[in-house]
Amino acid sequence: MEFVGLDNYIKAFQDEVFLIALKNTMIFVTGTIPFTTGIALVIAILLNNKRLKGRDFFKSGFFLPSVISMVVISMIWTYMYSSNGLFNTIGSLLGFSMEDRSWLASTKTALPAIMIMDVWAAFGYYVILIFAGLQSIPGQLYEAAKIDGASSFKIATKITLPLLKPTLFFVIAINTIRSFQIFSEIYTMTGGGPRNSTQTIVHYLYEVSFRKFDMGYGSAIAYILLMIIITITIIQKRVLRSEV
Repeated sequence: MEFVGLDNYIKAFQDEVFLIALKNTMIFVTGTIPFTTGIALVIAILLNNKRLKGRDFFKSGFFLPSVISMVVISMIWTYMYSSNGLFNTIGSLLGFSMEDRSWLASTKTALPAIMIMDVWAAFGYYVILIFAGLQSIPGQLYEAAKIDGASSFKIATKITLPLLKPTLFFVIAINTIRSFQIFSEIYTMTGGGPRNSTQTIVHYLYEVSFRKFDMGYGSAIAYILLMIIITITIIQKRVLRSEV
C-alpha cells in the first residue's frame, strides 16, 4: 500500500462524473425536501384536528409506503413510468401528446421522475413525526389564545411553529441525510443513466468502490459526503435556532 495524501480528494474535484453526481444529488436534495416536509406539515396539521373522523386510518395509509421496501416501490414506479405505463396512459387519455418512451429513458425527465416518486414514498413517515410533535404542544395554549381572540394565523405563527421547531429540525435533518444517501432508487431504476443524468454521490461511490475496486478513492468520496452533510446540518440547526 502507498500513502497518497490528499490525491484522492483532489481527484474527486477533477472527476467530471463525480461533479455531475454532486450536482444531481444537490438538485435531488433541494428539490425534494421542501415538498416532502411541506406536504407532511400540512397533512399533520389536518390530522391534528380531533374532529376529523378516521384519523388512525389516514395515518396508517400515509405511513404505509414507509414500511415497503424501496426496491419494490422503485420496480412498481419503473413500470408506471414506462412507455405504456400508467402516467403515459393517463396523459394520452387526457389529450396530452406523450412521448412513446419511458420517462426514465430521457435525460430531461429521469431525475425529476425519481424525485416525484421519492416525495410520494417518504412524506408519510414525516407526517407521523410532525403529528407526534403537534400532540406534545399543550392544548391550554390554544385555548388561552382563542379566549384572547387570536386568529388561526396568529395561533399558527406564534404558538404552533415556534413550539414545533425542535421537531422540524429533526425532520429536516434526517430528511437531508436520507436524501444525500439516495441509492436504492437509482440502482434499481436507472443505474445512474441515461448519460449520468441520475448519477448520485452514493451510487457513484458504490461503482467506484465495488465495481472498480478503487477503495481509496471511494473512501475519499464518502468523507466528502460526510463533510457536506455535517456542514448542512449545522447550518440548518442555526437557521432553526433549535435547542435540541
